[in-house]
Amino acid sequence: MDTVLTPYLTFNGKAAEAMKFYHSILGGELTMQTFAESKMAQRPEENDLIIHATLKNEGLIFMASDSMPSRQAKFGDNMHMSLGGDDAEKLTKIFNGLAQGGKVDMPLAKQFWGDTYGQLTDKFGIHWMVNITSKPQT
Repeated sequence: MDTVLTPYLTFNGKAAEAMKFYHSILGGELTMQTFAESKMAQRPEENDLIIHATLKNEGLIFMASDSMPSRQAKFGDNMHMSLGGDDAEKLTKIFNGLAQGGKVDMPLAKQFWGDTYGQLTDKFGIHWMVNITSKPQT
């Protein structure tokens, strides 16, 4: 098996909601396990938190969990989820879906390198980049 880089997102009690949102837009298979299901909850307020979630489809895989209430995740500008490909209709739909309730930081537009590109921050504070490659002229 080849080495694979898999983004892993951490949320403050919103992992299930976020992963269901991403699943509704990106499709694929979503699996989630709570702290209670894994028997790792130490306090009742941890029972419904997500200890591990994975979203897979034909072109991506990423994982997520909730932080422990005693150790909250800190969100920053140092990480983006990057999607790319040449299916303009599909990627535009994904971009618009992820932007619902969030903020478009850079609208999808033709760029100097020839591709269509945009950036957004979704309603969970996660940064996304979408690059639609130009299909070669035949």
